[in-house]
Amino acid sequence: MSLEWIIKIISENWPMFLRGAGVTLLIALIGTIIGAAIGLVAGVIRTIPTPERVVKKVILKVINIILSIYIELFRGTPMIVQAMVIYFGSALAFDINMDVFTAAIIIVSINTGAYMAEIVRGGIVSVDKGQFEAAHAIGMNHVQTMWNVVLPQVIRNILPATGNQFVINIKDTSVLNVISVTELYFVTKSISGNNFRYFESFFVACMIYFVMTFIVTRILLYMEKKLDGSDNYTIIGNDTQLELDKK
Repeated sequence: MSLEWIIKIISENWPMFLRGAGVTLLIALIGTIIGAAIGLVAGVIRTIPTPERVVKKVILKVINIILSIYIELFRGTPMIVQAMVIYFGSALAFDINMDVFTAAIIIVSINTGAYMAEIVRGGIVSVDKGQFEAAHAIGMNHVQTMWNVVLPQVIRNILPATGNQFVINIKDTSVLNVISVTELYFVTKSISGNNFRYFESFFVACMIYFVMTFIVTRILLYMEKKLDGSDNYTIIGNDTQLELDKK
């Protein structure tokens, strides 16, 4: 490895590296947000109690079957294959010519949604059943219980897994080069093809990936600590209690 070549590659191609890293972060961020929303909806639907009415029961069962197929399909196949099928398949089968950036967002979002659906479902199942019963006892329906009692806890509990999925998406966007998305890997491949210094070029890309994932991880850890709050609590009683304590 030549340090001079690394410096030369960075000095001559830093705008391309910066643009590629920006595209990578943007796709990963938007894909993770949309995927988390998809997973939240799918996870909530998959935990709805079985209705008593036959029609509602059949509708819910059909929806759950569709969601199960979606989750198993996208969790059981590589994203690179999904990218080829969605981008090229949509053009061949339905004559839909998507922009590569739009296709990239759709691919990452759908893939992330499949993983997040199981993460959300696990988070909901982990909430103590007594909280559901208590909410229903005070007159809340299922939607009110989920919105006011369960989901605030679930969102906090799944934040580490969501952050981990974001980090994974930053790295997995590299497979989108197969549909010519100009993310970091695609840009690095172009740079190395011009200077024939593959090791040095991809070493620079490796460091950029590391810096991005490291910074994102630190930010997410900071957010988790903020949500956890302080470890020290001061219990302040009312005036009556303070008077009793003095006696």
